[in-house]
Amino acid sequence: MQDKIYRGSCLCGAVRVSVTGKLARPDACHCSQCRKQTGHYLASTDVLESAVTVTGEENVRWYRSSEKARRGFCATCGSTLFWDARTQDTIAVAMGLFDRPTDTTLWGHIFTEDKGDYYEIADGLLQRDQ
Repeated sequence: MQDKIYRGSCLCGAVRVSVTGKLARPDACHCSQCRKQTGHYLASTDVLESAVTVTGEENVRWYRSSEKARRGFCATCGSTLFWDARTQDTIAVAMGLFDRPTDTTLWGHIFTEDKGDYYEIADGLLQRDQ
């Protein structure tokens, strides 16, 4: 059986991403950095870096948001693409860039103690303060 390939892009199409193999169930991160980067919260899936192919990589810019991580975005349209811990062999890929279907659903919410005060998390999924 051949692995499925999930494809997507940034808003302008300058960066195209494909992931080979099943996508891990994504989480929704409500930390202050994800909220500021995306304007709300970041839903992402952790995949092996070796499973990710990026076309238009010259259009990806990286922002070192902490000692532990960097965040990738499109230099042309600003779309959020990646969160990368750099200490692991996985990378978090933003769910919003994928074309449908993604064949997955959220498993839960993380850093909920930092969530915005203008919304409630009421979907019944697991919530973690950190």
